[in-house]
Formats: sequence, C-alpha cells, structure tokens
Amino acid sequence: MALDALTRTRTETDSLGSLEIPADAYWGIHTARALENFPISKRPISVYKDLVRGLAMVKQASARANREIGALDPRKADLIDQASQLVIDGQFHDQFVVGVIQGGAGTSTNMNANEVITNIALELAGREKGDYAFLSPIDDTNRSQSTNDVYPTAIKVGLGLDLLTLLEELDLLRRAFLTKAVEFHDVLKVGRTQLQDAVPMTLGQEFHGFATTLGEDYSRLKENAYLLCEINMGATAIGTGITTHPDYGTAVLRHLREISGLDLDTATDLVESTSDTGAFMSFSSSLKRNAVKMSKICNDLRLLSSGPQAGFGEINLPARQAGSSIMPGKVNPVIPEVVNQVAFAVVGADMTVTMAVEAGQLQLNAFEPVIAHSIFQSITWMRRAMHTLRVNCVEGITANHERLGAMVGASVGVITALTPFIGYAAAAALAKTALLTGRNVADLVVEAGLMSREDVIKQLSPARLSGLETITAAIPVVPRSTQEPDPGVWAPEI
Repeated sequence: MALDALTRTRTETDSLGSLEIPADAYWGIHTARALENFPISKRPISVYKDLVRGLAMVKQASARANREIGALDPRKADLIDQASQLVIDGQFHDQFVVGVIQGGAGTSTNMNANEVITNIALELAGREKGDYAFLSPIDDTNRSQSTNDVYPTAIKVGLGLDLLTLLEELDLLRRAFLTKAVEFHDVLKVGRTQLQDAVPMTLGQEFHGFATTLGEDYSRLKENAYLLCEINMGATAIGTGITTHPDYGTAVLRHLREISGLDLDTATDLVESTSDTGAFMSFSSSLKRNAVKMSKICNDLRLLSSGPQAGFGEINLPARQAGSSIMPGKVNPVIPEVVNQVAFAVVGADMTVTMAVEAGQLQLNAFEPVIAHSIFQSITWMRRAMHTLRVNCVEGITANHERLGAMVGASVGVITALTPFIGYAAAAALAKTALLTGRNVADLVVEAGLMSREDVIKQLSPARLSGLETITAAIPVVPRSTQEPDPGVWAPEI
C-alpha cells in the first residue's frame, strides 16, 4: 500500500507536453520542469519561510482584489484566499520545492506558488489535485498578475517580515552590550590606538561603544527598509498593466497592506519599478554595513580576550568547546569567529546583489532569484549570528580585574591626565623614565615633587581618567620651556 502511494501519479499538461506528477504533490508540471532544469543549489525556496509567506500574501491579496472588482468568481476567490491563509500560517511549506537559484526571472517560483495554492484550494473544495478545469493555477490563482510584479513584490514583503525578526535580535544584542557596560562601568583599562597603548578608559565605556554602534545600525536598517515598501503590483509583464482591470492596482495594494501589516505603496512609474532593482542593492548595502561593524566588534572581543597568558587577557569569553586536538586546555573564541565568517559571506552576497542589479536589461531584471537568495541568506545568517553572539558569548563575558588593574598601574598613558598640571615636557620625560625602569608613573610624579600624592590620586581616579568626571576649574599655565621635571612646578589642588 505504501509502495503504491509512492508510485501513483497524475498527468499534467502544459504548452511543452505532458508529465507524470506524484499524486500526493501539491506542486505541478511547471514546478516539475524547474526541478529538472535547475538542479543547482539543492536548496528549495522553502528555506526562506518569509519568502513563501510573502508569495502567499500576494496571492491572497490578489484573490480578494479580483473578487472585489468582479474579475474572479467569488467562490474561486474564497478558495484561493483560504488556501493562501494556510500557507501564511506555515502549512504546506515543504511543497515549495523549486531551487533558490533558477532561470526565468522567478517564473518557476511564481508557478510553484500558483500550483500549490491551487491544489490546496481544490482539496478544500472536495476536488482532486490537478483538477484545473475547476480551478486553474494560471487563469484563476494568477489572475491579474505576472511573475514580473508578483515575484519582486513577494520578495519585498518577505524581506520586510524577515527584517522585523532581525531587528528584534539586533536590539537584544545591543541591550546585552549595554548590560555589560553597566557591569563594567568603573573598571579601568588602557585604551589603545593603532594597537599601541593610549590613554585610560573604562571597560564599561568600551562596551557602551559597542552598544551604540549596534544602535546606529538598527536605525540605518529601519531607514533603508522603506525602500522595500514600494511595490509594482498591477504592472503585470513590463509595467503597462496589460490584462488587468483599472481598479485592480488600488484594490490589491489595500488588501496587501492589510494582510502583511507593512506600509506598502504602489510605485508611481510601474515601467521603471518593474525594471529597476536598485532598492535591493541599497538594502543589501545596509546589511553589509551592519555585518562589517559587528565583525569589527568581534575582532575586538577576540583581541581583548587573547591569551590567557601571553595575550591581552583583559576579558574572559565563555568557554564553549575544546580548542585543539593536540594542545590540552586550549579554548578558542569560536563564537566571535563564526560571526566574522558570517560577515565575510554577507559582504560577498552584497557584491552578488550589486552585479545582479547592474545586469538588468531593458524592461526586466532576469536575475532577481540570486538577488533574493543573497539577501534572504544574509538576513537569516545575521539573525542567527546575533543570537549566538549574545547568548553564547556576550552575556557570559567577565572582566579580568587583576590584570586590568596591573596594566593601568604600569601604563605610561595615565600621565596624559597629568599634563595640564605638570606640562607636556615634564610628562614626556617621566613617561620615558617609566618605560625604561618599569616604575609606576604616579610614584615618579610624586617623587619629582610635581604633585602631591593626594592630587595625583584625585586626578588618576577612574572617573577622571575615563572622562566621566571632567575638570571644570581653570587650569594654570605651566611653563613649556622646561625639558626636565621641575620639582618646583606643580598644580594647586582643584
């Protein structure tokens, strides 16, 4: 019985001839031909659930619009509407089987959606799959539509939905860094420029900077999202609206806005919007920006945690797995490393999108499938990378207080905070002495009689060194002609 179910087929026919389709498949002959023609990625479009949902939303909106304007029998429109809703709710996604990379400007994807939704509707009506005389994938489910307006619109709707979940993860990651900024707010450390010791700061300031960077990217992504809101439904083949009712465009926009919850609008020039895919390039670029900046943060985390004995060793990342098959006890920063690699992939995907946008010709861009795949993959991988970075790394970071304190104490960079009181020349001379002898800068300043111990302690407090507490009183002018420390020059108490 099971074997019979596997071997049973139904015959479907298109303009090229007939094919046997598995009896249980909701897809049909157009999908079958795509499976034969494009065995490229071996990744079905169903890996991007929001693209599938976007397709179903477009079909549902079209069915409602066609019913409203009298272009489709109400009973047929209602069946398509119900079938589309099942797909929107997450059912039948395994039937969206065409590859993410395909020729034909997305026609195979559009037909896969038409066939699946039609056969679901046929079952709802008590009919057999493939009974297209009763309900047709092309004449009914695709009524008033073309791949050339359905496909780009579905991509934009899907990306709009996907972006919402990406932004949620991005904000959670930002908040995780903020939490650490609060935890480390008074932990002094040595800042670095060009990988050389600079002036002191707090570890909290460093982590707050990470949070601010991610917050800026949150804003940029939201700003670029508006580019996805311009759709071309009603354009049909090339933007002239051939085969559509004059009221269809307005009606389908209203219904699609309601169904998707997105602030969509119809392009003012449908010919231009059907051929131009620049919006995808701009949106992809904003994803690249976020990925690159997140990768930079991960580079910093790897540097700050390097060691544990011969590196910076300022922070400790959670140990996630053994780091070597030969070196016992070695633990690697695997979470930041995987985020780095995601960023590399996103940068490459953005280049792919750029070249595909450039390659469009005349009234249509035939390369939207690779554009869609590249952007959806970038969003998917970035969302997952943000999650693992937050949960498996950032939330468990601890500060190596003892090492941080020792490095600040031995750093000549702290003398920068004393230059308003002892002068640059004296500070430079003492810095040189500290480097040569390895002695504490504060001790050298006091021994030279340039400042009292009390004043040095005050000026080298965490709040002063990190700039959290500013000097508001007038700073006395210090003679700049002195090349060596002058025991008689010191700053009055502030």
